Amino acid sequence: MPSRKVALITGGSRGIGLGVAMSLAQSGFDVAINGRRAAEEVTSPIEQLRATGAKVLYLRADISAHPDRAAMLEQIEQTFGRLDVLVNNAGVAPEQRADILDASEDSFDRLISINLKGPYFLTQAVAQWMIRQRQSSGPEWRGCIINVSSISATVASINRGDYCISKAGIAMATKLWATRLTEYNIDVYEIRPGIIASDMTAGVKEKYDKLFASGLAIEKRWGNPEDIGRAAAMLAAGQLPYAPGQVLILDGGVTLPRL
Repeated sequence: MPSRKVALITGGSRGIGLGVAMSLAQSGFDVAINGRRAAEEVTSPIEQLRATGAKVLYLRADISAHPDRAAMLEQIEQTFGRLDVLVNNAGVAPEQRADILDASEDSFDRLISINLKGPYFLTQAVAQWMIRQRQSSGPEWRGCIINVSSISATVASINRGDYCISKAGIAMATKLWATRLTEYNIDVYEIRPGIIASDMTAGVKEKYDKLFASGLAIEKRWGNPEDIGRAAAMLAAGQLPYAPGQVLILDGGVTLPRL
């Protein structure tokens, strides 16, 4: 088995996912990044990643679709022959924010399929592969699965209930997979970001600029994809032992109870 470890980051061509991919590449991982855009539309992030010295594979796939997930893992195996880290980062916001009294089933189905079903069953397939790798490599082999959720797992937003439910589901999935996979030396964690500057939050920038200025967070700034990336690299490197299923809340103190 090649000595350089490999990480798959879903939604890894932009925003938080790219921040994670960059940190892992800089830490010595080869990376497979997944997205829904055509390859010619992601040449810039791929070049940034390759500049670190990492081997980079771009995988255009819809993680909510079983055939796409299977094809993605097959390409990783053909290219790298191994997979050591999975970062479940890909996710979408509602196409239209709507009060939960008015929200549609179509919106709910789309969002849950991408944000929750896809990562859940991708984890299942990756875990099966990781267990086979451990069986062939010996007890010293170690894998890592990181779920990127959101403070919306616990903070209610009534105009995007489907998003909140999907992230709460990811939080429980982390506990479930940690309980099931720790015996195989597969570490499972959750990173729970707060308000991060990305494509997803660009439309609410003015709103949160004002909230940060008025004390929404203890650190009066937006979070950056690099903040999440550094945490993911630490977890992927095995630097948080004896902590199965634990959650890192990276929100600048937004959800820290204060008097």
